[in-house]
Amino acid sequence: MEQLQEIQDKLELVLSNINRVVIGKREVVTLSLVALLAEGHVLLEDVPGVGKTMMVKALAKSINTDFKRIQFTPDLLPSDVTGVSVYNPKDLEFHYRPGPVMSHFVLADEINRTSPKTQSALLEAMEESSVTTDGITRALPKPFFVMATQNPIEFDGTYQLPEAQLDRFLFRLKMGYPTIGEEVDILNRLANGSPIDELKPVIQIQDVQTIQAKVRNVYVDDTVKRYIVEIVDRTRNHPDIDLGVSPRGSVALMKATQAYSLLQGRDYCIPDDVQYLAPYVLSHRMTLRPEAKYERKQTDEIVKQILAKVYVPIKR
Repeated sequence: MEQLQEIQDKLELVLSNINRVVIGKREVVTLSLVALLAEGHVLLEDVPGVGKTMMVKALAKSINTDFKRIQFTPDLLPSDVTGVSVYNPKDLEFHYRPGPVMSHFVLADEINRTSPKTQSALLEAMEESSVTTDGITRALPKPFFVMATQNPIEFDGTYQLPEAQLDRFLFRLKMGYPTIGEEVDILNRLANGSPIDELKPVIQIQDVQTIQAKVRNVYVDDTVKRYIVEIVDRTRNHPDIDLGVSPRGSVALMKATQAYSLLQGRDYCIPDDVQYLAPYVLSHRMTLRPEAKYERKQTDEIVKQILAKVYVPIKR
């Protein structure tokens, strides 16, 4: 129990540190940390100017790790992401010049402003923690964490992310506008400069690696595993869903549940964890039927409907 409390204390330090910079978004910050501990990635979808980039920077600074930003633009090439081999006339050899993806933390800023071909450059990195260039596969540093931001697809100059790309993100989150009181607080904090410049690390990268290993050992009872699978299976048979959640989604929900349980100070998962996380994990992995889109139905609401119908296991 002492070890669990020590982990919880460290994670609370990170959350408190980030909340010094990101005002009023503790839930989004908490879920982003859960994704990191579950070795997943986060897609932040919202309008410009609500603090998406600031949150990623604050998370990286709090953990004292290297951080690279990729500004996705229509002319960005896959090699601009993964790196490229450059010929050296002195030794008559090609030498690999690493791209920004070769980092612990990567901010894929406005990922839906570039072409699907360039978006797919992140697929291997996010799924296998490696990149392949010129037939050579190179491992990425551990931990490897991608936080991508995107503007709503209704905005001009945006591309819709393909299903294969969306499936690589553990969570899709929305920041939302601050309340009036929170926005006044933001103005007060920015009056004398950006607080991000004064942010100091509170844990080390080795701490993250240790906690990630602990997450893998969090106990998931068979009843909870079956509960996860039954929820996912309902998405494949729902009348409003054209394409349901794949088995990768079941695995993602279990890993997220393990990380969230540890953050709560437990070394075991409960159904409440699954219920809370399911909309964030599953909604972006589903494709609506055309008639459901026409009726403006939302996948996160469908997940909540499914949760209300699936029997919640009770351990006796």
